[in-house]
Amino acid sequence: MSVPAAFAGVVLIWATTPLAIKWSSEGAGYLFGVASRMLVGALVCLALVALLRRRLPWSRAALLTYLAAGLGLWGAMTIVYWSSQFVASGLISVVFGLSPVVTGVMASRWLGERALTPARLVGLGLGLGGLSLVFAGALEEGARTGLGITALLFSVLIHCASAVWIKRIAAGVPALETTTGALLVALPLFLLGWAAQDGQLPAHLEPRTLWSILYLAVFGSALGFILYYYVLRRLEASRVALITLVTPVIALFLGRYLNGEVVDAGELAGAAVILAGLAFYQWGERWLARRIEPGT
Repeated sequence: MSVPAAFAGVVLIWATTPLAIKWSSEGAGYLFGVASRMLVGALVCLALVALLRRRLPWSRAALLTYLAAGLGLWGAMTIVYWSSQFVASGLISVVFGLSPVVTGVMASRWLGERALTPARLVGLGLGLGGLSLVFAGALEEGARTGLGITALLFSVLIHCASAVWIKRIAAGVPALETTTGALLVALPLFLLGWAAQDGQLPAHLEPRTLWSILYLAVFGSALGFILYYYVLRRLEASRVALITLVTPVIALFLGRYLNGEVVDAGELAGAAVILAGLAFYQWGERWLARRIEPGT
């Protein structure tokens, strides 16, 4: 599989994931939605491992990789599902758009990747400024929306820390095995969370809820993370996080036209500033270099 094709697959899956998360919790509760998704996803991955006659590596580095991926998956996804009760699906993707900046800061500290240059600091400032606009707009909608945005920031931190931790371990575990191991670590935690809440199976699931859970299990948890870890092994952690530069635009569009979500002008302005900051963070040095080249 080519890296560009895998990269594009992750973009498409992650752009549709926030809306599917909202639909998967309708009438069932967010903890049932995420636990059932991870259960089916784990079964799909185990089936793939068996069909392809693969084996999970059990070296110390491999086990640490599963732990890093699984804890990151559990922490980040639990928060995202909880926040989806109060935050529009498009805004979930927008907040996760800060991942390249957060990952870049962590990677420069723990992986020795590119340092925070002046251009990247400008991008970081724009991202934070856009986030403040989104947060201000969210507070106007109510305290719960503001709390949801705040929680999503913690989810971003967990997600980015997990990616950097996996890169730092550098175990070389293939993508399918990494995804399977991560789900095996995270699944008991998701099930315990659901059991602690009520542990009750919903009496009835709407077709949209059921199909959303299945979509998230097969594409979001299995195929999506396989592609994600495949790309993560082959690119810098900070470059992989650029997936979130494209997904907010698609997610906002889908939320508006498929779920009737309304995002106010302040939040849209904040989203635009965040995306501008991400673009400057990635390409600002190149743009500045072209402007100061002799004869330009």
